[in-house]
Amino acid sequence: MKVIKVGTRKSKLAMTQTQQLVDQLKALHPERDFVLVPYTTKGDRLTHVSLQEIGGKGVFVKEIERALLAGEIDMAVHSLKDMPAKLAEGCALGAISQREDVRDCLIFRQAGQTLADLPKGALIGTSSIRRQVQLQAQRPDLAFKPLRGNIDTRIKKLEEGEYDAIVLAMAGLKRLGWLDQSHLHMQPLETSLCLPAISQGALAVECREEDEELRQLLATVQDEKTAAEVAVERAVLAQMNADCTFPIAAFAQKNGQNYLLEAMLAKEDGQCVFVSLQGQDGQQLAEQAVRQLADKGAVGMPWLKK
Repeated sequence: MKVIKVGTRKSKLAMTQTQQLVDQLKALHPERDFVLVPYTTKGDRLTHVSLQEIGGKGVFVKEIERALLAGEIDMAVHSLKDMPAKLAEGCALGAISQREDVRDCLIFRQAGQTLADLPKGALIGTSSIRRQVQLQAQRPDLAFKPLRGNIDTRIKKLEEGEYDAIVLAMAGLKRLGWLDQSHLHMQPLETSLCLPAISQGALAVECREEDEELRQLLATVQDEKTAAEVAVERAVLAQMNADCTFPIAAFAQKNGQNYLLEAMLAKEDGQCVFVSLQGQDGQQLAEQAVRQLADKGAVGMPWLKK
C-alpha cells in the first residue's frame, strides 16, 4: 500500500479539515494510506504580528510549498482563502472540494445581541480589514481591535471580556463543531452585509505539477461547481495583483452557465466600493469587476495594477 504524505498546518482547524478531506479520499481509495505531516508556519508562530507586516496570508502556505517541492510531502491541504493567486512554481491545485458556508459571523459576549443593537463604541475583535470596513459601513460607531490566534483562543478572549464581539468564518466554526454548542451567541452575517474573503469556505489540495498519478487520484474529490466559482474569485485577486490580506472581497455563484459575481474593494479612506455583474465568462467578469471598481474610485490604490 503506497503511503501518501499530507502536509498541513498544525492548528486544530487545519488538522481537522485536512483529516476530513483525507477521509473523503480514503473512502474512494481504500487501497491508499494517508499520513498527516504537520507544520508550524511563520504565520502560526508570529501570532502577535499583523499578517500585513509578515508577508500576508501566504505565510501560512510558503513553508509547506517548500516541503512539497523538496519531496518531504506528496500533497498539502490548505484553506484556499489563505493561498495567493499565484502558486509557487512547480506546484498545482490538484483538487478543490465542496465549499462550506461562505459567510462570516459575529459572536457576542452577551446573549441576545445583534450587529444592529450592539452598544455604541462596542469593541469588535478582528484582524481582517475586509471585515472591519464592511462592519463599519453598517455601524461607524463601533471600535475595532486586532485579534489573531486559533478559533478556541479567539473565543476564550471574547468570553474573558477582552471584546464585546468577534468575527469568525462560519466554515471553520462548523468544521470544528462549534455550531453544535448552544452557549455561543452568534449572528451569521449574510453576504449582503459582509461579502466573504475570496475563496472563503473552500479547501484546496496542492500537489507537485509533475505528479500526474496523484493528480488523477485527487481529481476524484474535486467539486466542479465550487472550483468554477472560486476560479472567478481568484481571477479578481490576480487582476488586482493583490495579496489576500488586502480589503478585497469577492463572491461568485454559478447557476447553470451563468455567474453572478459580487466584489468589494475598500478605499484608503475606509469607504467600501461594491460592484455586481452577471455573465457566462468568469474571467471576463473578473476583469470587468476590477475595471468597475477602479471607475468607482479604486484608481491609485497601492495594490491595484497600474
